Order: sequence, then structure tokens, then C-alpha cells
Amino acid sequence: MVLTKIFITGATGFIGGSVLSRLLEHPEVKSFEIVALVRSKDKAEKLNTLGVKTVLGDYTSYDLLTKSASEADIVIALANSDDLPAANAILAGLKQRFDTTGKAPILIHTSGTAIIMDNALGLHGDHTIYSDLQSDELQALPETALHRNVDIPLVNADKEGYVKAYLVTPGTVFGTATGPLVDLGIQNKFSMQVPFFVKAALARKRGGYIGAGKNVWSAASLSDTANLFTVLFDAIRKDPDSIGHGKDGYYFVENLEYSAYEIAEAIGQALVELGVADTAEPNAFSEEELTQIFGNLWPLLATNSRARGDRSRGLGWKPVDGKEALIQNVKDNVFELSKAV
Repeated sequence: MVLTKIFITGATGFIGGSVLSRLLEHPEVKSFEIVALVRSKDKAEKLNTLGVKTVLGDYTSYDLLTKSASEADIVIALANSDDLPAANAILAGLKQRFDTTGKAPILIHTSGTAIIMDNALGLHGDHTIYSDLQSDELQALPETALHRNVDIPLVNADKEGYVKAYLVTPGTVFGTATGPLVDLGIQNKFSMQVPFFVKAALARKRGGYIGAGKNVWSAASLSDTANLFTVLFDAIRKDPDSIGHGKDGYYFVENLEYSAYEIAEAIGQALVELGVADTAEPNAFSEEELTQIFGNLWPLLATNSRARGDRSRGLGWKPVDGKEALIQNVKDNVFELSKAV
């Protein structure tokens, strides 16, 4: 049996651990050789029990990234989407793979819809809705936009022909991770975006939003997000030239939109249920709170980012979790994180 060699980074992260779990459940898993980059020997030993090979290192282990990528048919990058030196190290390895085999290897890279965000400061939700089919418009986005520092070199590498690059591009990803990596205690169970606001609300004992709370983001559940990786993975293995890659390789991950106010309100409702707050109605963070709680990050948390995953759905991806699931997960985050306060 000829094995498909897969190198995966970010394998114990919130999204990465769920994608790896999907690969381990894949009906053709016996034909895969999966190698994961991990930071610790403990995590490596636990992943080994699942049949995953490991290499010890991180995103500053450039030689290791290059070597591991050079030995892979498919690289799935799920770690820091803004780390250009790491991305270049992976591309160098994939170029070596191409030079050796004469066949362009596959790179499935995780970007994010922050590439299309504005600077609304929470004051409005009026923003262009981008489809992942709008290749020319996406390529015209400013080089200074978040994630573009890495996306552009990947698209250029695809254009040069030594790699086929596919960019999975989520908005907000919500949910609570489950599966074998969670059971082993090595996967992040929670996202980063929602807990920012939950922790702040627990500290001030009231839900909060930035500006007027009118900014809007697209979102999808962790389960639906991991499913897109699987659908894309299968489509690529069947015929990598039949689907968009490089310039035409953005795959947006979204199934709903929400406003910042709706999240703050859900947090407030949970706080009332816990007896932490007297009112479920959120209010605006003061300038002092913004600086103390979020630091320089607060403008990023008050943007609009509105996306449509038309190319993703064209693959046969069928997300199922809507806004009700998001609101329930926000409340679950409040209940869970309140235990640590």
C-alpha cells in the first residue's frame, strides 16, 4: 500500500485537534502516515497512542519545518496563520518535495476572514460582504491586512507551480472541542475570541460591548469548520486540479452572522442565571476598561468581517449549526469559565 504522507501543524489547537480527529476517523486512515509537530514530549507520547507520528519543535524550528514538509504529500498548517518565517520554511520544504518528485505537493493553510475586516470600532455593521469566489477582489486587498503577509507568498508559490495552495478561511469559530485529543488532555477545548468577552464580563459582572456593539462577523461552529477541512481534503485527493487553488483557493467558513451586541446580551443572560449580575442588558466598555482589559487589541475586536463561503459550499460542504448554537455556546463558555473565577 502506498501511504499518503501528511504533515500537520497546530495539531493540538482548538481547530487543529478537531481536524486531526477527523483524519483519525477517516475511512481511509490506514492509508495515511500522519506526522504532527508538537512542542512537548508528553503530547508526543499521547499522540503516538493514536497512531500519529510526531516531531518535537515549534514554529521557530525552521529546519525541522522544512524537513518535515519536504517529506510530505500534504501539509495541513493549523498553527499561527501570521508567522511568515514559519510559512517560508514550510514552502522551502514543499519546493524540495517538488524538485524531488516532479509533482506539486498540497498545502492546506488556515487563514481567516480578518483579511476583509474594517475599522468600524463597533459603531456600525455596514460593510461589504465578500464571497470566496471573488478572487480578483480578494487579491486586491491591502498587503497590510491581517493574514495577508502569509497569504500572498502562498498564492505566489502556487502561481510558480511548485505547490498547490488551498486557504481555509474561517470567521469566528465557536464550540467546545470533543474527541480523542480532548480525552487525552492535550487539545485546547475553547476558542480565543468569545472567551475574551466572557472573561471581561465575569470581571465587571455585566456583559459588555465596544462602541455601540453594532459590528458584525460571520461565524461557523468548530464541527462545521472541521468538516470543511475534511471535504476539501477529500476533494483534493480525488483531483487537485478540479477545484480552485492559489489565487482561486480561498474557502470561507461561515454559516451565520452575529453582532457584538448579541454576544454581550447572551453573556449577560448567563450571568443573571449564575446570580453574578442583576441585569442581562449589556453596556459599553469605558475607554479605561478597553485599555485595561484588551490593550491594543480592542479595535480588532470591534471590526466587521462579513463573508460568504460560496466556493466552500460548491465542494459539497453543508454546515448545520446556526445562531442558536452560537448563543448556547456563548452561555456555556460563561458557565465553564465562571468556575475559574
